[in-house]
Amino acid sequence: MTDDDLPGNNPALLPAGLRDLLPPEAETEAGAVESLMDVFAAHGYQRVKPPLLEFEDNLLAGSGAAVAEQTFRLMDPDSQRMMGLRADTTPQVARIATTRLANAPRPLRLSYAGQCLRVRGSQLDPDRQVAQAGIELIGPDAPAADAEIVLVGAEALASVGLDRLSFDLTIPTLAQALLDDAGIVGAQRQALSRGLDRKDVAAVVRHGGKLADVLTDLLRAAGPADRALAALREAALPEAARALAGRLAETVAAIRARAPALRLTIDPVEFRGFRYHTGICVTVYAPGRREELGRGGRYVCGETEPATGLTLFPDAVLRAAPPRAPRARLFVPLGADPARAAALRGEGFATVAALDAFEDTSAEARRLRCTHVLLDGEAVALNTDG
Repeated sequence: MTDDDLPGNNPALLPAGLRDLLPPEAETEAGAVESLMDVFAAHGYQRVKPPLLEFEDNLLAGSGAAVAEQTFRLMDPDSQRMMGLRADTTPQVARIATTRLANAPRPLRLSYAGQCLRVRGSQLDPDRQVAQAGIELIGPDAPAADAEIVLVGAEALASVGLDRLSFDLTIPTLAQALLDDAGIVGAQRQALSRGLDRKDVAAVVRHGGKLADVLTDLLRAAGPADRALAALREAALPEAARALAGRLAETVAAIRARAPALRLTIDPVEFRGFRYHTGICVTVYAPGRREELGRGGRYVCGETEPATGLTLFPDAVLRAAPPRAPRARLFVPLGADPARAAALRGEGFATVAALDAFEDTSAEARRLRCTHVLLDGEAVALNTDG
């Protein structure tokens, strides 16, 4: 039964885009998030925990302005100031870096995990409450930093069983640099940007003017990194765009130096959805799935400090990852040796202690959805079909 099947006064009914996560899925998600966070920590990313709510003017300052339309607002009854409920964690980490950790040594590596709430879901992901787990690398502006977020992200996703991934690299500022250099403005710029956004070659030819050939070549070059880099090298790019293409090539080389087998694709003129990003960006996909497993890239932290980061979406990650076996549940009859039960918890069992004596211990264990029962000091598997 879904929320659409529930009567309007049913207490199980939730607002659109919100849902309960039940056993064992809630534990599975929590375990996956901690696996990701363990990898982040192993690479020196220190965990921060920003609040769910902040004053609106702080939350939506700087890069936070990009998610203003997705932010729920409410009045703080204490201060009588408007507050916002975060729709994305990266702006909060940027605030922490530029205030509480302004004097911390750079490079500053921070990680986070938590829930975000958005005004609207998308067609691919209608959920409005979204889990995030991510990293921010603040201070350096170098290809090695751009490469690090990809490499650490790949290792984190491998920890939950995802090792066949595609990292799609983009330079959202490249198309704008080309349009600026060509002096394309007004209605023509809007129409051309819309054509690029929709990958509509005919529209790009129609509105591209002297850029039509270059832009169509770059549109068609989207795909494996080598092909796209070759197209960028051969394209007649102005100086600013040429510098961006060179930075992308250096980033690819830095990634391949440490992970030559990692699948990299490039979309040279993609700029959709990266409103606060200022350089190399990345989106993570799993084979055969359209939804994003993660996204990130370069941005400005505070007023001027360079930064880059990657946000993973645990809900999407778990939908793509191999199923995780739930923890085995061990029924512990009344009077059983507590030390033995503790030892079995140390071996990975979840123990379910009886609160009364039962004539048929196995039947009670099955009723409580246990997989094993403690008999004579041993964990005995139950025939759950019986």
